[in-house]
Amino acid sequence: MFKTLYSRIAAVLFGLVCLLGLGTYQLVLYSAEMYQQELTQKLNTALARQIVAEEPLLTERSVNQAALKSLFHWLMVINPSIEVYLLDKHGQALAYSAPEGHVKRQQVSLAPIQAFLRGGSDLPLLGDDPRSLTGHKVFSAAEIPGSDGPAGYLYVILEGEAFHSAMEMIKGSYILRFATTGLGLGLLLALTAGLTAFALLTRRLRLLTTVMTDYGASPRAGSQRYPAPPKAKDEIDRLGISFNQMAERIEQQLESLQQNDAKRREMVANVSHDLRTPLTALHGYLETLLLKDASLNPEERRQYLEIATHQSAQLSHLIGELFELAKLDSCETLLNIEAFSLAELVQDVVHKFTLEAESRGIQLQTEFGSQLPFAYGDIGLIQRVLDNLIENALRYTPRGGRIVLSLDNRSDKIVVKVADTGQGIPAEEIDHIFDRFYRLQKNRPANVAGQQNAGLGLAIAKRIIDLHGGEIRAQSQLSQGTTFSFALPAYQAG
Repeated sequence: MFKTLYSRIAAVLFGLVCLLGLGTYQLVLYSAEMYQQELTQKLNTALARQIVAEEPLLTERSVNQAALKSLFHWLMVINPSIEVYLLDKHGQALAYSAPEGHVKRQQVSLAPIQAFLRGGSDLPLLGDDPRSLTGHKVFSAAEIPGSDGPAGYLYVILEGEAFHSAMEMIKGSYILRFATTGLGLGLLLALTAGLTAFALLTRRLRLLTTVMTDYGASPRAGSQRYPAPPKAKDEIDRLGISFNQMAERIEQQLESLQQNDAKRREMVANVSHDLRTPLTALHGYLETLLLKDASLNPEERRQYLEIATHQSAQLSHLIGELFELAKLDSCETLLNIEAFSLAELVQDVVHKFTLEAESRGIQLQTEFGSQLPFAYGDIGLIQRVLDNLIENALRYTPRGGRIVLSLDNRSDKIVVKVADTGQGIPAEEIDHIFDRFYRLQKNRPANVAGQQNAGLGLAIAKRIIDLHGGEIRAQSQLSQGTTFSFALPAYQAG
């Protein structure tokens, strides 16, 4: 019970309507009673004074019993709802029109009577009810003059027992029942309208709950979305828009996880292949040396050892790249940022590869702009990037080709470019060349016999540039060459 927001709102609204109805009913009864008392007292303000003016009811020595008897008689005939009390100057009841045994209080407080006689008080003004030990009623009062001040007071209760008996009868009348029924129907109508309004207001919330529940049970691409308007109108629309955005991010992340999982599987397969190939060759040549050691001449033995050594070096190089990439991906990598001469670093790297380039018949050149500032970065890691890019260019540039390393000062950055005249990269593969263990045209042979691209050099270069907060890009045309470029911040002195 009350498991939904609408049911709780409905229960709260029902309770509020009931309390409001009860409070309104009580307020109406109280207001009607107070209004009746005020009206009665205002209409009869001068009643006691007029009675006293007609005939003396009290002298210094005695009560005028004949006058009182006549007064009580005519008042009972004319208006039986009022009660008349003759009080002495201390408030003690000397005579009254009420039946014997009905008066329970012989002393009446004079404070309300004196306030009434002074005037100016807000009506209704209540005085003691002699027929009740604690009750109070509206009254009219007048002072009976004496020789040295008031001889007493005429105290007229305007709503006696007969009046209240009539009021009890009125409370059960048709008019009151009609008014009460009208009030109940009005509150019922208000309750119905409120529940309908709440149902309309919470409809979108229920729809959003259904959409979120369905999505939580099966998050998938193309799942149902909350039909939010282009511009949020209230909190529910903003919540729906936030859910739609969250769902899209979740789907993108799920798709990315699926792609990463596929890449991981492919990477494991590639790593297994790249490790198994040199390891198998190394094992084969070593096994051949053991089996044919007695029949091999020194030249053949040396040839086998050189091949085994080359396979061992290739295997060691691949494992080293794997560890290097794992280290760059870990949180333990701390960059040693400093200012350094990028031009000198490029010259050193070019000198290192000059002999290898000459042996392959490839020209290795540099092009520097004028007044190059110092670069700002980790010199060791930037050198690793340049090494990988040049190795990649040498691998796929044919004999007679050219590799150019250029530096260009652009405002607060230094742009580094490594351009070759190699085979180029197909347009459909340009976005994947920085993926780990990705091979361009996997069946394409390398430029140098026996050397294979493991697909880690460019991935390492990209990771290093990412750590520097930059971006490495590639532009290529088939049979014309490829250009890799990245930028480093220029050192600003001071």
